[in-house]
Amino acid sequence: MTTPRDTPVQAAGCVLWRRSPVDGRLEVCLVHRPKYDDWSHPKGKLKRGEEALTGAVREVAEETGYTCEPGTELSTVCYYAAGRPKEVRYWAAEAVAGGFTPNDEVDRILWLTPAAARDRLTQPRDRDLVDELVCDSPV
Repeated sequence: MTTPRDTPVQAAGCVLWRRSPVDGRLEVCLVHRPKYDDWSHPKGKLKRGEEALTGAVREVAEETGYTCEPGTELSTVCYYAAGRPKEVRYWAAEAVAGGFTPNDEVDRILWLTPAAARDRLTQPRDRDLVDELVCDSPV
């Protein structure tokens, strides 16, 4: 019998990217969450009844201040958080407008080359998403 603790928490996010305003090279946005002191892709739990893609776009806006144009769906990442299974669906998404303002959840963002983003990410599982963006998505 499945219990609520066995049911995966549903979340969604994006590997947010843009072309550098300086040289046109690909840059990936990472967010710093002071609560966990970590660097990750913008993501968060889905609201009740919310579609995953809608939640992913909402989380990008809330955490980074950017609106985005979602593209290819990337891998779903599964892991345990606070003793509970968690499933996070990701999309590649281009930042199209906006700007960052620090908030309680995210105090900093960085726009980095894919290699630098891989190095900065706290969780190794998030690095594969950068590789997937670069290799599999038409960015």
